[in-house]
This record gives sequence, structure tokens and C-alpha cells, in this order.
Amino acid sequence: MPKTFKVAQRLLPVAARLSLKDPRVLVRAALGLLVVANVVTALIVFRPWGGSAEDLARQQAGMRQQLATMQARLAQTKALVVKAQRAHQEGDAFLREYTTDRRTTFSTLFAELDRIAHEAGIQPKPESNDLQQVEGSDTLYQITITAAYEGTYANLTKFVNLLDKSPRFLIIESLTAAPQQTNTGDTLSVSIKLDTFVRVEPGGVS
Repeated sequence: MPKTFKVAQRLLPVAARLSLKDPRVLVRAALGLLVVANVVTALIVFRPWGGSAEDLARQQAGMRQQLATMQARLAQTKALVVKAQRAHQEGDAFLREYTTDRRTTFSTLFAELDRIAHEAGIQPKPESNDLQQVEGSDTLYQITITAAYEGTYANLTKFVNLLDKSPRFLIIESLTAAPQQTNTGDTLSVSIKLDTFVRVEPGGVS
């Protein structure tokens, strides 16, 4: 039998004895009985004292699991932060080593190309360049150099090899070579397009 009805049964004799003396007391006793019954029912349903030992154990296990999950996520986030910082540092180091500052770009690049051409024994011709800002970056620009040369196949092979070893990070976008009408017949007319990157330091001239 529910606890609520047991409490009510215990209070009924008391209410009956009081009713013999005064009807108003009976009404008050009945109202008090209803209040007590409601309070007992609420205590049984909501159990404000925290539930049974099994309930508390289940809650504790659930909280431990949540804590373990949060700690694992925190560790993953810390690892990602470390990787991002390392990638940023390595990217900055790469740019410092393989790109030139915008203020000295043209003199540095053209001096490098002249050095390579001279070492390869190939004759430089007029050249042009185009500077474009890299999308998504405020400090990085791409410069495309279109140059022409004359030389033998051996000269051209050495020229390309030296470009590949250059510390200036020169990318060969395209290269075409055609034989020229000469007495020896071994001279090539070479057209080459090179890409490289330059940076603008904070506060520098763009």
C-alpha cells in the first residue's frame, strides 16, 4: 500500500475524535490531512534527499565519464595549438629563407638570374615581370618573370640545373627552345617563364 494512504489512515482517527467536539476542528483537520498527504506525495516523487545509493553511484559514474571526455578533448585542443604554432613558425622561417623583401626584390632576383646565365654560358635577352598579390595574404606577392636567352643545348641544360639549385626558390612555369639559323646550327633561342614569391614586411612599401 502507498505511503500516502498509510499516513492518511493514521490521521483519520485523530480527525474523528476532534470532530465530536467541534465541526470546525473537523474541517481544519481534513484540510491538514490533505496538506500532509500532498507533502508526503511530493517527497516520494521528487526525493530531494538525493535518491538511492544506486542512483548516486550512476550519477557519479556519469560525471566521471564526462570528465574523462572533457580531459581528452582538452588534450586534443592543446596538441592542435602546438601544431599550429609550429606550422606558423616553420612557415615564417621558410619565407625568410626563400623569399626576398619587396624593397630589394628586383635587384636581388635579376642579379641572381644574371649570375646563373653567366655561369651557364647562356646569353640573356630583354625580360619583363608581373607582380601580383597572393590571394588571402596581406604580405605575400607572386612575381612572374618572362625572360629570353640564347645558347647551346648544353648551356640550356646547365642553366636549368642552376635554377633548380638556386636559393631564391625560382619555379619554372614554362620553357620553350627553338633552333636558330646560324653557321654552327647548334644555337637555341630560349623563352622561359619563372615564378617566385616576395614578401612585404609590416610597415614596408607595397
